[in-house]
Amino acid sequence: MRPLSLLPLALALFASASDTSDVLSLVASDFEQKVNPEPLVLVEFFAPWCGHCKALAPHYEEAATALKEKNIKLAKVDCVDQAELCQAWGVQGYPTLKVFKNGTPSDYAGPRKADGIISYMVKQSLPAVSEVTKANVEEFKKADKFVAIAYLSSPTEAPAAVFSAAAEKHREDYLFGLTTDPEVIAADEISTPSVVVYRSFDAPKVPFPYPISEVEVKDFEEWFQDLAVPIIDEVSSENYQVYAQSGKPLAYLFLDPSDSKKDEYINAMKPVAEEFKSKVNFVWIDAIKFGDHAKALNLQEIKWPSFVVQDLTKQLKYPFDQSKEITPAAATEWVSAFIKGELEPELKSQPIPESQDEPVFNLVGKQFDEVVFDDAKDVFVEFYATWCGHCKRLKPTWDTLAEKYSAVKDRVTIAKMEATENDLPASVPFRITGFPTLKFKPAGSREFLDYEGDRSLESLVAFVEENAKNSLEAVLPQDSDAQAPIGGGNESAPEAPAAEASAEAHDEL
Repeated sequence: MRPLSLLPLALALFASASDTSDVLSLVASDFEQKVNPEPLVLVEFFAPWCGHCKALAPHYEEAATALKEKNIKLAKVDCVDQAELCQAWGVQGYPTLKVFKNGTPSDYAGPRKADGIISYMVKQSLPAVSEVTKANVEEFKKADKFVAIAYLSSPTEAPAAVFSAAAEKHREDYLFGLTTDPEVIAADEISTPSVVVYRSFDAPKVPFPYPISEVEVKDFEEWFQDLAVPIIDEVSSENYQVYAQSGKPLAYLFLDPSDSKKDEYINAMKPVAEEFKSKVNFVWIDAIKFGDHAKALNLQEIKWPSFVVQDLTKQLKYPFDQSKEITPAAATEWVSAFIKGELEPELKSQPIPESQDEPVFNLVGKQFDEVVFDDAKDVFVEFYATWCGHCKRLKPTWDTLAEKYSAVKDRVTIAKMEATENDLPASVPFRITGFPTLKFKPAGSREFLDYEGDRSLESLVAFVEENAKNSLEAVLPQDSDAQAPIGGGNESAPEAPAAEASAEAHDEL
């Protein structure tokens, strides 16, 4: 038992530690008073038990300290203690971050590491295009990882309007400046009009390479997007969206970060990445931390380094043979064959079931085309993940739906597919991004209809009856006492509890 004499000291030390935080703690009584007058505040709505909130906490504190010097405040609200306040701001998950400008909120869309938070909030504090002068030019060039500066003889000279329009669209992504200062232009040896990108990686200074007199916003956007991606960089959950949004395929080099040859492998791959940069993005990835992602990309062995190309748009995977050595020449040949369309994707599939003993057809990747594109049948498929709570709640209802149409299963297939264990073939015009996802393919069609209703049995039955091309009436024996059609409108089916309508997303990275 702790001696009573030490309690006051312990409480004093705790209070002192709390007082050192640069993150403001807000409650309902002072929220508006402290937030509304400020030009810019980032507010975290959190729960003390939330694991993601605990992971964010040290980064949030570090960012708060760094941003304090720039008069940008970070604050937090404990949603267990201030439940009504959080509810009033529409908080539905933790942590929820909102940017307040003079009391007006918007959703925070930036990273959750300290440097990312700092960069995002600094951009929020500035106009879309900042004035660059002799006094601030060197600091401005290094203010972020990616800075674009327009050098013009006057604020109205072309392409000032186009540059400003691009800056407005991408103010959260990059830092934009404009200078008409003759001393700055002369010192940087720039001819006006010009736009130059300054980066903290790869080539540090890149001028716009095309005639600038007739440039359009999309020209700047495409150029910025291409330059924002390093030749080869580590990919993680923090920057994955940069690659996902680029639209380019992604080539992964899986490495053990503790391997003494790690940097050697990366440097050897860099010339290959540079050669194909216009068509494929290259990254290296921590194979120990993201081992599950390696499995998702169909790398079967725990063997590093390993190499795989992924078509992000179609979610198709092209793993390099893990029994062979990965050399720059081998990687060049593999990526070149991918670009030419000479590689076949490796599709993950569970084994074809020896029997189908349940009302719901257990669909696997190897059978997808055969079963789903059977023109004679209407097919309703649930794409699920074993770990998904929403899927578990839907299962009894989905089983009951299949039982309802079991007498007409020669015309209607109610199926399920474990989407994390089975890849969709290239013939399918969609990818699965959340669970459960429900898709209906009418007989004689190649079109898939999205089911977006509630997950009660009654609503699912109504959807099938509305969209099925085949008859849903079972042909019953003449001596049967049961004369009602299987899919008939007057049959009362037992209701199952409705599951939540929102899909449960799951990211590999």
